[in-house]
Amino acid sequence: MSLILYDIIMHLDTHLLALVHDYGMWVYAILFLIIFAETGLVIAPFLPGDTLLFVAGTLCGMEALQLQWVLPLLMLAAFSGDNTNYWLGRTLGLRLFERFSGRFIKREHLDKTRVFYEKHGGKTIIFARFLPIIRTFAPFVAGLGLMRYRLFVLFSALGSLAWISSLTLAGYFFGNIPVVKNNLTLIVVCIIVISFLPALREFIRHRKQSA
Repeated sequence: MSLILYDIIMHLDTHLLALVHDYGMWVYAILFLIIFAETGLVIAPFLPGDTLLFVAGTLCGMEALQLQWVLPLLMLAAFSGDNTNYWLGRTLGLRLFERFSGRFIKREHLDKTRVFYEKHGGKTIIFARFLPIIRTFAPFVAGLGLMRYRLFVLFSALGSLAWISSLTLAGYFFGNIPVVKNNLTLIVVCIIVISFLPALREFIRHRKQSA
């Protein structure tokens, strides 16, 4: 049972249509919780994000889900997750890192986010939305570094709007085009690869500078 639940959570994008048929309206709550957890819990950077939004948009195009519900609900999930993570970093950051370091919170993920943060400043909160792993750690680091909350809220709102709307609407408008629909698995893999390209570029650049 636990393995089945793990598979559904880790590959929610591929199970989403079946969940819509089985659970109906509860799928909106599941989507909210997944997006909230990926952005709001520093120990959950492994959850699906970009691909889940694209597939959710595709299902909206099929009218299996309602776009007018999905967009505001997931924007709220991303925004509230960001803010939860910020205050976790600000109030419990050092203690959480010391307790979970090595098991759930990896030092290299935190260091990579700090480097990204130093390079891009407050805009990191927006840029990080489109980078797996970094988007989970960016608000935590912002809180840990005592970034001004008023500034954080502004960037968090803009980032939530940009991330949720762009990927969900991409799925809505393009997910049901026959060539995309017939190769959805390939498209999902491409989204994952594209999502990791900026982080890979930063890693290669960092290695060259260290060499």
